[in-house]
Formats: sequence, C-alpha cells, structure tokens
Amino acid sequence: MLRRTIDYIEEHLLEPISAEDIAKSLNMSSFYLQKGFRLMTGYSIGEYIRNRRLYLAALDLLDNERKVIDLAYTYGYETPESFAKAFRRFHGVSPVQIKTQGYKMKQFLPLSISISVSGGSKLDVRIEKMEAMQVIGIERRFPYEKAFSQIPKFWTEYCETAMRELCVQLPKCNIGMYGISMEEEEGSKEFRYLIAGQYHGEKVPDGLKTVEIPSFKWAKFRSIGPMPSALQSLNTHIFKEWLPGNPEYQIAAGYNIELYAFGDIKAKDYVSEIWIPVKDK
Repeated sequence: MLRRTIDYIEEHLLEPISAEDIAKSLNMSSFYLQKGFRLMTGYSIGEYIRNRRLYLAALDLLDNERKVIDLAYTYGYETPESFAKAFRRFHGVSPVQIKTQGYKMKQFLPLSISISVSGGSKLDVRIEKMEAMQVIGIERRFPYEKAFSQIPKFWTEYCETAMRELCVQLPKCNIGMYGISMEEEEGSKEFRYLIAGQYHGEKVPDGLKTVEIPSFKWAKFRSIGPMPSALQSLNTHIFKEWLPGNPEYQIAAGYNIELYAFGDIKAKDYVSEIWIPVKDK
C-alpha cells in the first residue's frame, strides 16, 4: 500500500491530486490510507505532497530562469504570494533568495520503502464477527491533516468537563469506553470521531447522538501497557506488520474503534484494543 501510494504521488505530482484520488486508485478506504500513511511515514499525505513539490520547485529555480508566478501555478498554488509563503516556511529562504543561497535548500526525496511483513504473528489479534451495535456519545469532525493533535485535546476536554455532566444524565453512562473514527462521504477532507459508550435505549440528552456501527468481521488487536504509548505502538505495528501483504484479510470499510478499559490509563497492565473491520481476500 505505501509503495503504491508513493509511486502514484510521483506519477501525478504536478496534477491536483488528493488522498481520495490515491485511495480510489488503490481500491481502499481513504480513511485507512491516510491513517496508515501517517503512522508509517510521520507525514500526512497532503504534507508529503507539498514537501515534494516545494523541493522540486527549488530545483527549478536553481536550474532555469522561470518566474516565481509560473512556478506557483505549476506546483499547485493559487497565487505567487501563497507559494512564496509556503516556500519560505519549508526552505527558510524566499524563492528569490534561493538563487543565491541554494546551499540552504532543504532536500525532500521520495521515500524509500522497506517493510517487514510478519503477517501479524507477533500481535495479540483475534477475528470476530459482530452484529450491528448502537453507541451513544459526543461527536466531532476532524480534518485528516490535524487529527493527530486535535483528538487528544478533544479527549482532555471531555474528561475534564463533559464526563461529570453526562454521567448525571445517563444512568448507565459508559461514554469513554470507545473512541470511534468513521469515514465521511467520498471527497471529504474530514472524518467523524465519537467518544462513545454502549447505548441501552435511554433518552438521548442534548449534545449527544446515537450511531449504529454496521455488522462486520473485526480484527481485534489487544494492547497491554500505559496510554498513549502502548496504543500508539500497537497502531504502528498493525500498519507496518499485520496489514501489508496479509494473505487472508483486507480492510472492509472506513471504521476504526479503540476500546478503553476503565481504570488507571498509566498502569503497566492497562488494557486497550483497536478494532478494524476486515473481509476475506
């Protein structure tokens, strides 16, 4: 998946490509493509594309006498000003200065891919078929580009304020049991995220919503260790070891569920899980 993504980007680098275009070419969920790319490379897809373009733009400036306005449009910017601002942020010098200070140019070559495929043998994973389930919780939409920094803040806000208020209104309150990501409609730059718990049919308080998670076969990965490092490490192993080249399963849909036990999240024996919907190849 990662190698094919990078190849696609390089082939279409000067075209107005998006993560959705790449996902469609790979016949996979845009949500999981972007999640996996970020976990495996440390960059969002949009950030990676921007960095590659800005590196090539600097090479163009050094090699010929093209005008900044022409380069701006060539590399996908609507105005020379927005191009110059992004260029300076990336290289540390302006497009004009790069001609005399080329030594300051920041290199950004295509990523070289080396993946260890273990088929999941080192992970604690079970495959379970589940019927559709109803959950209740607080929902927000997050842009793919900023989700890694914004979702933890969402959890902090919930734990510090909303949790106490909700538990008064809901007699069986277990909101916080799940963190659920749901892909939006095709072409969206955002996904839905729900801090949720099980729904038992009670009256839905203002500010909450119920969602039905469809029936799927789920790959459930278990993690033991303090948060957030243990779950982050598990996420990385899933995308670097279990999914690439898995001979039996592939991702079935744009859902991702994190299951949290109630207890001390910093404890060495704290238990959490990641659930991914899968289907047979």
